[in-house]
Amino acid sequence: MAQSMGLLDRIKMAWRVLVHARYAGDLMEGLSELETKRARSAAAPERVHAAALVLLSALQREGRLIDFVRQDVAGFSDEDIGAAGRIVHAGCRKVIDQFFRFEPASSGAEGQSLTVPAGFDAQRIRLTGNVTGNPPFRGTLKHHGW
Repeated sequence: MAQSMGLLDRIKMAWRVLVHARYAGDLMEGLSELETKRARSAAAPERVHAAALVLLSALQREGRLIDFVRQDVAGFSDEDIGAAGRIVHAGCRKVIDQFFRFEPASSGAEGQSLTVPAGFDAQRIRLTGNVTGNPPFRGTLKHHGW
């Protein structure tokens, strides 16, 4: 809008700003909103999967995971695949240990009877089998989880 305004229009606007405080306030508010809108649109878009890409990059760098998974192994012997798998496993395990700290979800031993109380964390404990009714649930610990 400012580029299409002539000199006389600019002088009139300046006079209104000087004489009318409310007009000046509205004008400043509009300019502030415009700057905020421009800043939002100019900001670089956040990389939604950046953390996953960092982890995947580390697994590739240390364990050659992507190379191993993408390779057609049909023509290789079991011994060759096993040897490569051990190298990939060691590298990927190193990365996993650097990025994460794992603790068992349950302190019980596998095969032990277990009671899951009401209000349990479904993100931490997964119930399988014929689960019916309301907690507490009784069952057998199949894996201590991570």
